[in-house]
Amino acid sequence: MISRTGGGPNHPLIDKVAADATDTDRLTELTEGRATLITTAAPPYHRWPEQFPALSASLLTAAKRTGVAYVMLGNLYAYGPVSGPITPDFPLTATGPKGRTRRRAWEEAAASGVSVTEVRAAQFYGAGAVSVFSLMVQRQVIEGRLVLVPQELDVPHSYSAIGDTARTLVAASRNEQAYGRAWHVPTSTLSVRDLAGRLADLADAPKPRMEEMTERDLTLLTFTEPFWAEMHEVLTKPGHPFVIDYSETEKILGVSATPVNDVLREVSYPR
Repeated sequence: MISRTGGGPNHPLIDKVAADATDTDRLTELTEGRATLITTAAPPYHRWPEQFPALSASLLTAAKRTGVAYVMLGNLYAYGPVSGPITPDFPLTATGPKGRTRRRAWEEAAASGVSVTEVRAAQFYGAGAVSVFSLMVQRQVIEGRLVLVPQELDVPHSYSAIGDTARTLVAASRNEQAYGRAWHVPTSTLSVRDLAGRLADLADAPKPRMEEMTERDLTLLTFTEPFWAEMHEVLTKPGHPFVIDYSETEKILGVSATPVNDVLREVSYPR
């Protein structure tokens, strides 16, 4: 497991190494003799257009030099604002900076001659997730506070559990049919209000009080943290469910979505 800090889980089958993935020579050295290079790395959210190309190029170069199979963790931004259910062969039509960045990374890898696949996840939820739900809903619901979210409260939306994402990456890496194309992580589709309500029930918290964040609210948040300025690009079209089709992942890779309540039970509930 390569990270800049050298951190990660303590496990007898995991060797932790401190390295910067943009150091192509060092990354090549660490990749040499391995079977597969799996990347879940990304620069800070607000620096994607500036920093992602160098990271992607380094990873792809290491894969070329060593001949390993290459598995990329992606998301849904490259599709742009489309209506679902979205399948992995949907055209990549994003025009925003983050969507174009993701699109470029995949298209360059796919055209490189490397044995490559991309696993695309929806918004993360569950233990360890960092997403709109985890940052703006999860703790507020558990603590009984007002929830403000920059999305429509009752429109269906697809969510990917962290564990299902990891299982899909591993399954794709081990299946020859996976390479040369993209796959969707299995998801659960429900509104953010429904998801918050389930979390509240499991945490024995009050019924969630929820309001949709206004453009003004979101603009004010941009003065506190650059992350929030990036949200405007990735918000779904008003009134449009954002739903993905993962049937091929289930059929060919053998990975299904973990039941919602099982995922939410993994979340820590402070008392």
